[in-house]
Amino acid sequence: MYNINKDLAKILKKTGAIYEFLDDRFRALAYQRAANIIEDLPDDIRNYILANKLHEIKGIGSGIASKIQEYVNTGKIQKYEELKKQVPEDFIELMGLPGFGPKTLRRIYEELGIKTKEELIKALEEGKVEKLSGFGPKKVENMLKGLQMYELSQRRILLWEALQISRYITNKLKKALKEIKDIETVGSVRRRKETIGDLDILVISEEKDRMKIMDYFTSLPEVVEILVKGPKKSSVIMKFDGKKRQVDLRIFNQEEWGAALQYFTGSKEHNVHLREIAKEKGLKINEYGVYKVDTGEKIAGETEESVYKAVGMDWIPPELREDRGEIEAALKHNLPKLVELKDIKGDMHIHSTWSDGVNSIKDIADFVKNNYRYEYIVITDHSKSQRVAHGLDEERIIREIEEIRTLNKMMGWDFIKIGTEVDILLDGSLDFPDEILAKLDWVVASVHSHFNRDNTDRILKAMENPYVNVIGHPTGRLIGIREPYPVDMDAVIKMAKETGTALEINAQPRRLDINDIWIKKAVEEGAMLVISTDSHNLSNFAYMELGVSQARRGWAEKKHILNTRSWKEIKDFVDKKRKKLGGVIQKI
Repeated sequence: MYNINKDLAKILKKTGAIYEFLDDRFRALAYQRAANIIEDLPDDIRNYILANKLHEIKGIGSGIASKIQEYVNTGKIQKYEELKKQVPEDFIELMGLPGFGPKTLRRIYEELGIKTKEELIKALEEGKVEKLSGFGPKKVENMLKGLQMYELSQRRILLWEALQISRYITNKLKKALKEIKDIETVGSVRRRKETIGDLDILVISEEKDRMKIMDYFTSLPEVVEILVKGPKKSSVIMKFDGKKRQVDLRIFNQEEWGAALQYFTGSKEHNVHLREIAKEKGLKINEYGVYKVDTGEKIAGETEESVYKAVGMDWIPPELREDRGEIEAALKHNLPKLVELKDIKGDMHIHSTWSDGVNSIKDIADFVKNNYRYEYIVITDHSKSQRVAHGLDEERIIREIEEIRTLNKMMGWDFIKIGTEVDILLDGSLDFPDEILAKLDWVVASVHSHFNRDNTDRILKAMENPYVNVIGHPTGRLIGIREPYPVDMDAVIKMAKETGTALEINAQPRRLDINDIWIKKAVEEGAMLVISTDSHNLSNFAYMELGVSQARRGWAEKKHILNTRSWKEIKDFVDKKRKKLGGVIQKI
């Protein structure tokens, strides 16, 4: 589609999963790490090979490098072809789900002889799995829930993936066809929903050029089936990264463009509400324009602004079109001025090679300075409880602090801020003592364990610490993989406001945590928010776009997002809490 990185990464992930099933933990971790690195590379892996720079990619050893070269040369990895015969194919996919670890699946395979997902579901439902030692009703219930989430996730894709696909298609069409006067992806992609089903694309062109456009669209190499083909609409099934997606292309005239954009962007609830108001005013709205019911006269349609203006409203940003009060606000000319990507002044949740990040702090700083107009970044490597992520103990974080100070001196300014992502332990205490936290510019506190219990008290206690500045990914969800853990977000938002603790909007595509509903609640209650990428490699910094979109869906303005402010203002935010709760203001 774009390059071979995703296909290669998928094979490496499956290879790692097989090694995990076979109880070869060392090789499993090596392949999983290599897969994550390749998936997020900014350039096609073939270009690294051509430039003889494959060996320079950190985290990829010589053994896996040879497998990558083999895949580039032949389109296959022979070792993977051999390994996958040793594990039921369905189990390879399931190993990434909560409750479906390799040991669990291996026992089910060996003791019950189950080899397919269908057999597994039947055994879970009939109580056969529950009879195995170490399995109980709760574990079986969680496994069934995990399978249900997996099935749902197969029908929808993450927003980030949908954006990449839609941009690929629209860019290809624009580049190839001068007959296209404008093009836009609409529907839930334009509203920036966290997961997407089908893709809808609109085009402006002259009627005489429409079949040429449709011929090109339906002949794209990713098209595996043509459902409908005509001068106004074509629907195809396209295959990306092994998954099939329906993509619809519709063509309109220039004077219909605004009405079409509005019609195909708003949620069903938004559009129904809008049309009810139009009806009260004697108007009718469809995808071609706004019309007077009594005369049939068309009064608007070329722009979206004209469509909303015709019914007495301000233009509504696409992210808000969910019928959650935006129509009432537009009628009163009281819509929020939503935060924009250009407002962000820094990224405040970043991991380096000191813990589980791929890049050194220097490489991160150089990359961000060259590619983003940020005023600051905060390095927030994991604390010691995160052993799998090479979390830092007290001695190592002191050494990391020294490295950051040295790098800032070399650059001539304090661009890199010193932070941590400290674990919130089971009793609500923190993984670092206060004397360490007092030395830091910024502290992200996060839950990384015990996802099945209610974590409200744990988080509330952490927020009472004077050195905790933000709660990272507050509900712990992984979209399509793990539900949010039980937590009273109303209580968390209230405590955030009372203590002067921010809440994170984690921009990782599978997190987008907190969700838009809780963002809106935080905005209404006056709690401060921070948009962070939780970057583990250089390509992750691009996820800030997703975080900003999520904030916009939650009605957040620039004033609600802490990292739209200067570092001096952020330091004031930090110091205010320390002073209020008895912490040390000056770093030791």
